Amino acid sequence: MIYGILILLHVLVSILLIVVVLLQSGRGGGLAGTLGGGVSTAMFGGQGADKLMTRLTTSLAAAFMVLAILISITGRPRVGTGDSVVRQRAAQRETAPLQPVNEMELPEAASPVELPLPPAKDEP
Repeated sequence: MIYGILILLHVLVSILLIVVVLLQSGRGGGLAGTLGGGVSTAMFGGQGADKLMTRLTTSLAAAFMVLAILISITGRPRVGTGDSVVRQRAAQRETAPLQPVNEMELPEAASPVELPLPPAKDEP
């Protein structure tokens, strides 16, 4: 239950982090300059948007790392469970007794398919 909630939160934080990084204005103006133009400058002032985006990126990156650590802790196998799932399934599966080769039924050999030969080129 908690593992599923952590995975959902991790996906949401990942998507938000991608969006925030894309919206940041870099040296080339970023996606924020392309989409918003002067909207971010009008809302937050000259440097307000950059400070907000930097803080938001930092906090989302920290949340991403913390969630990754929590997922790895809650998702790992418990110490006292014994063998792995693969070994448990292999032990459950019953194997058929081996038969000697001379008693095995072999499939009939298929007849080879004859392909038509290409017509010979007559040179004049």
